Amino acid sequence: MKFRHEYKHQINLADVFGLKARLSAIAKHDPNAGPDGTYLIKSLYFDNYMDKVLREKQDGVNNREKFRIRYYGTDTSFIRLEKKSKINGLCNKVSARITAEECQKIIDGEIGFLLESDNELLNELYAKMKFQLLRPKCIVVYRRECFVYAPGNVRVTIDSGISGTSNIKEFLNPDPPCLRLYQNSILEVKWDEFLPQIIRDAVQVKSRKTAAFSKYAAVRF
Repeated sequence: MKFRHEYKHQINLADVFGLKARLSAIAKHDPNAGPDGTYLIKSLYFDNYMDKVLREKQDGVNNREKFRIRYYGTDTSFIRLEKKSKINGLCNKVSARITAEECQKIIDGEIGFLLESDNELLNELYAKMKFQLLRPKCIVVYRRECFVYAPGNVRVTIDSGISGTSNIKEFLNPDPPCLRLYQNSILEVKWDEFLPQIIRDAVQVKSRKTAAFSKYAAVRF
């Protein structure tokens, strides 16, 4: 299991302009982005009846995990179930493809097919929905601009326009009715064993400190 380093900053519009100017000079846009260098992300987050995921995030629990389903823009032909784990500040993510029909079944609580799958992640989701009462809780939508830098396998992302809704039935809707939740943007930096100094310098934002921020928690409140 491969774990990566990650940190986040909450940044304002002026910060965004400065970061994009510096990063554009040294890194490349994600090749999967649109002509403007951005793409839309839609995620469906899971939690149980005791809000275990939300509470562990708020309490800063050292060893935690979360499940989500994600697709990009309006293209429901490529949907992934993801489990993100965090241990000692390091992050790991595993994923599996599902179809739009399978996604709708999960939303509707028809989860028998997860147990029948030969994919371990789908089996795990079944077990946790069955025995830990994990359920889809909310939708998060935002626009991401991503820069990649090969040394260190670095990804720098700027997420803006964060919005969401608790109406999970709207997840496959091309334009789900979401409420804008957060005016600022979120800078995330992810890397493997080392963060090159040139990137470290480029992502410095004056008077900003590394801070925990959860898009899922923002929607829940």
